[in-house]
Amino acid sequence: MVNRQHKLKSTLNPNFLKGILLTLLIALVAKYIATFPFLSILGQLVIAIILGMTWRAAFKVQDSWQVGISFSSKKLLRFGIILLGMRLNLADIYHAGANVFFIAVINLLFALIVVYGLTKIFKVEQKLGILTACGTAICGAAAVVAIAPQIKANEKETAVGAAIVALLGTIFTLIYTVLYSIIDLTPTAYGIFAGGTLHEIAHVIAAASAGGNEAIDIAVIVKLTRVALLVPVAIVIGIFYRRMDKSEEKRAFSLSIIPWFILGFLAMSAINSLGIIPVNVSQVLVDTAYILIAMAMAGLGLNVEMKTFKELGVKAFIAGLIGSVCLSVLGYILVILLY
Repeated sequence: MVNRQHKLKSTLNPNFLKGILLTLLIALVAKYIATFPFLSILGQLVIAIILGMTWRAAFKVQDSWQVGISFSSKKLLRFGIILLGMRLNLADIYHAGANVFFIAVINLLFALIVVYGLTKIFKVEQKLGILTACGTAICGAAAVVAIAPQIKANEKETAVGAAIVALLGTIFTLIYTVLYSIIDLTPTAYGIFAGGTLHEIAHVIAAASAGGNEAIDIAVIVKLTRVALLVPVAIVIGIFYRRMDKSEEKRAFSLSIIPWFILGFLAMSAINSLGIIPVNVSQVLVDTAYILIAMAMAGLGLNVEMKTFKELGVKAFIAGLIGSVCLSVLGYILVILLY
C-alpha cells in the first residue's frame, strides 16, 4: 500500500511530468523534421535520438526530471512496441510465400552471427555487440530497444546501439538508391533485396521507392517478416544471455525471461490480421506507437553524451559496417538464386 502511494506521488510530481513532456516535445519535433525529403531517410526514431543527444549537449537536463525521462525510455517504450504490432499483418507474410520467409530467416541468422562475431573480434563490450547485431539483423533501433531489457543493457549501451544501426541504415539506404540503376533486378526482386537487408522500416521504404510501388509493397512485407521474428529471437537471446551471465544465480528457465511486451506486439499483430479493427483506427494506433517509441529514443538520447558514442561506438560501428556489407552480398545472391 505504501509502495503504491509512493508511485502515485511520483507520478503526480511536476518534475516527473516535465521529464515526460520534454521527451514528447522532442518526439513531435522529430516527427516534423522527418517529413522533409532527405531527412525522411533517417526517420523519426533516429532523429529523436540525435535531438535528445543534442539537447543534452546544449542544455542542462535537470536531475529531478530524470524520473520522467526514464519512464519514457522504459515504460512508454514497451507500450509503443505493443502498439507497433498493428503495423504487421501476418496474412500478408503468409501470402508472400515460403521463399520470402526463407530469405528473411537466412538473412537474419547470418547477420546475427556475423555482426556479433565481428564485435567479438573487435573486442566490443558484449551487450553493445548483441544490440548492434540484433539491430542490423532484425529491425534497427526498434530491435535494439526491444532486446535491451533481455540482456540488462544500460541506457548508454542502448542509445549507442540504436544510433549505430540508424547511421548504418541511412548510409546503405543512399547506396541502395544508387545501386538500383546498376544492378539487374526487377522491381519485385529489388524490393525483396531491400526489405531483406536494410535496417529500419523507414530505410526500406526510402530505398525501395527507387523501384516504384511494386518494389515498396514487397519490401515492406519482407521487412515485416523480419520484424515478426523479433519475438522468438528476443526469447532465445534472453535465455542464452542469462545462462552465460555469471552474475545470475538462477540459470533455469523462468517466466521472467519471456518479454511479455513483445508477446503483446505479436498479439496486436494477430488482432490486426483478423481485420476486425478499421484501417483508420489501426493507423492511429501505429502513429501513436511511433510517438511513444520516439519519446523513448529521446529519453535515451538525453542520457548519452557525444563523447560516450565516440568511446563505445566506433568499433561497434565498424563491425556493423562490415557485417552490413556481407549481409547485402548474401541478400543479393539469395534474390538472384530464388527470383
